[in-house]
Amino acid sequence: MIKTRTLGRNGPSISAIGLGCMGMSDFYGNRDDAESIATIHHALDQGLNFLDTSDIYGPHTNELLIGKAIVGRRKEVFIATKFGIMRDPADETVRGVNGRPEYVKASCDASLQRLGIEQIDLYYQHRVDKTVPIEDTVGAMAELVRAGKVRYLGLSEASAATLARACKVHPIAALQSEYSLWTRDLEATGTLAACREHGVSLVPYSPLGRGFLTGAFSKPEDLPADDYRRKFSPRFADDNFRRNLALVDAVKQMAEAKGVTASQIALGWVLAQGDDIIPIPGTKRRSYLDQNIAALDVTLSAAELAELDKAFPPDAAAGLRYPESFLGTVNA
Repeated sequence: MIKTRTLGRNGPSISAIGLGCMGMSDFYGNRDDAESIATIHHALDQGLNFLDTSDIYGPHTNELLIGKAIVGRRKEVFIATKFGIMRDPADETVRGVNGRPEYVKASCDASLQRLGIEQIDLYYQHRVDKTVPIEDTVGAMAELVRAGKVRYLGLSEASAATLARACKVHPIAALQSEYSLWTRDLEATGTLAACREHGVSLVPYSPLGRGFLTGAFSKPEDLPADDYRRKFSPRFADDNFRRNLALVDAVKQMAEAKGVTASQIALGWVLAQGDDIIPIPGTKRRSYLDQNIAALDVTLSAAELAELDKAFPPDAAAGLRYPESFLGTVNA
């Protein structure tokens, strides 16, 4: 049976890694709904029960896909979804953020309908709205808990200070933020420490560096032309890409020595940072899902962890993790 971890201070026991479903519907090239549904079913069959989505993915189509996949299997699944980011259909580089109480409630009702469920297990504010006090947004989210529409609350890319304020309104079970060998901002900003102070689980998205740390790419052209990473991610731009390849060599060499994959080393490092960390590597293929699950059995020694820490000091990656226009909404 798959290993489990506890969500938050007093939350449920869920699978120690989750399945990020975003790429099944958006951002990362061609869709294959049949394989995506098969991957979700395979995850549930293996005991991986933590599925992550958002109303922005598609938009909306990823929630619909998950709703279709879990028909007849609701009791096996712990579903996390999010609200708060608004996309401009005319310009994919433009993002809006909305944390107004009335928007929170309307978004929840719409997600419940698309997912075909009566209660969301974990509901995140996807990005903090700096124009709305966090107390007002979390207050509206807490009303959803009291109404029975949501079980647990989460924030995404919130700063340590915002997290502390939110926890005074209602317990926060999880903070979802980017965290991996090449994105270690949470350590420097004190956000990881704040999670531990308040009993909040960290749910790292992109724990494999948006796929870069798997060693699967040798040049930008390895990605589809319409892939978000190739079009917009600074770390995948030509010069940065070449510089970041050198970082991945350390992961690949350790993987070869241990007889595992590079992705399992990268994911193993994240898992080793604490039992309060539940990463959600994304995939839309069963073969990669099995690799990720197997990372739970990869043990990294203190010497190996120190070697990876030395190879990936904070700010080791070349290039920003988001385009400049998106950075104002992270660590907010």
